[in-house]
Amino acid sequence: MNDRQMASATAVDHVIRRARRQSIGDVLRRSARRYPQKSAIECGEHIRWSYARFDALCDQLAAGLLAEGLKKGDRVAVLARNSHSFALLRFALARAGGVLVPINFMLNAEEIAYILEHSGAATLCVDEEFAATGQAAAELGGAVDRFWGLENEGGQIPEHLDSLNALAESPMETQFVAEVMVEGDDLAQIIYTSGTESKPKGALLNHDAVIWEYVTCLVDTAIEAGDVMLHALPLYHCAQLDVFLGPSIYVGGTNIITAAPTPDNIIAHITRRGISSFFAPPTVWISILRDPAATAEAMASLKKGYYGASIMPVEVLKELIERYPDLRLWNLYGQTEIAPVATVLQPEEQLTKAGSAGKPGLNIETRVVNDTGDDVAAGEIGEVVHRSPQLLSGYFNDEPRTTDAFVGGWFHSGDLATQDEDGYITIVDRKKDMIKSGGENVSSREVEEVIYLLPEVSEVAVIGIADAKWIEAVCAVVVLKEAAELADSQVIEHCAAHLAGFKTPKRVVFLEALPKNPSGKVLKRELREVV
Repeated sequence: MNDRQMASATAVDHVIRRARRQSIGDVLRRSARRYPQKSAIECGEHIRWSYARFDALCDQLAAGLLAEGLKKGDRVAVLARNSHSFALLRFALARAGGVLVPINFMLNAEEIAYILEHSGAATLCVDEEFAATGQAAAELGGAVDRFWGLENEGGQIPEHLDSLNALAESPMETQFVAEVMVEGDDLAQIIYTSGTESKPKGALLNHDAVIWEYVTCLVDTAIEAGDVMLHALPLYHCAQLDVFLGPSIYVGGTNIITAAPTPDNIIAHITRRGISSFFAPPTVWISILRDPAATAEAMASLKKGYYGASIMPVEVLKELIERYPDLRLWNLYGQTEIAPVATVLQPEEQLTKAGSAGKPGLNIETRVVNDTGDDVAAGEIGEVVHRSPQLLSGYFNDEPRTTDAFVGGWFHSGDLATQDEDGYITIVDRKKDMIKSGGENVSSREVEEVIYLLPEVSEVAVIGIADAKWIEAVCAVVVLKEAAELADSQVIEHCAAHLAGFKTPKRVVFLEALPKNPSGKVLKRELREVV
């Protein structure tokens, strides 16, 4: 083949690649072609974007960012509560080839500074509430040299910063955005995991991984174009961002975004906006159940309910089903590194397989293995491992942890589980939460399920605490229902009647509330510090 033929073949290959490309930015464009006038994003009292409008704004913002100097592969961090602006930035960056770095807004300036420096983010987008924290973090180190302000749910923008929303509204040529070649194996986001280590890990997820996960969600969780979906849990977390917002945009659903995952706000949105689909971790579902306003009538529009992020107590699950008989429920299990859904428990399995995380999703192969990598027998505890195109491509600038995570050609989750004869997986604990008391393994979840049988208990978390005799003793931290009374001796006696002696709590602590992160996960590390 001569030089001219080689050049011609290269040009044809480039054209074909462009025609076949699949990126997160393309997902929105296709929905906008199918449903141009349909409501795509609603937020607060002032934002109602059709799919055509949302698509156009994303093109304009992508063009604006590129004109401001953004280059493909540049990391852009965001520190903000949920808003239409967050969704806009997410899809505009995907179009422009930028890499999203969402940051947990509960972190302090020093912790945020680590993520900014480690990720190499040169741009930081903040809303009014976190503008000062973000700038303080940037001053502690890192490469941030450009700040943008984001409009929040209430319409406020940091006054001293250039507005990203104004940039999106600026009339400009957008044709060149389509010329940015964003392909499936290009990096889409770096999401930092909370983990147990002193420093978080940056999970590298490309467009292919995220879109394969969208497909799993659409097939296994019945997300449909007719859904009116409420996004109340933080979008910085990949559960809300990539299990619900992304797939809903993919199929053309209507997305209601709000910043406060409080029971009163959630219930009000469901009632006023006719919400049909909603995700929350068990702790938020529990708080909804305890709110007098959450009547069956107030929640009547809600037909699809999703839970995950932590284990749903079986007694709470039964209460949900009894209170809202028309509500179909799905349990989703996974983690950031698999983008993040791995297994799903379907609505018809909620009671027959109560407490289970279900079976692997469409694009995931999952096993439960022992320390030598062999499958454990049914009912035995082992570690959950995965193979999937949804998986991360590694941890950013962390080859040792990447190597450890993929031992044997499987991703090692760090979660302990059993698998029954039918292939259903039940998560027992994180390895870090397994209590070793007197030389015996105690699953904190097993003890929590027993304590939830007490009608006075609203929430409970079981942890291991240092003990001279047992080395690690079982401790139950209990939150009571309003006006309920319960003594520590009653909890211990109840557990002793249902559990082996080494599993029975040696100590019971009563608190008014359990410490949680914005995603609703109980912060057991903080509990160990206060008890």
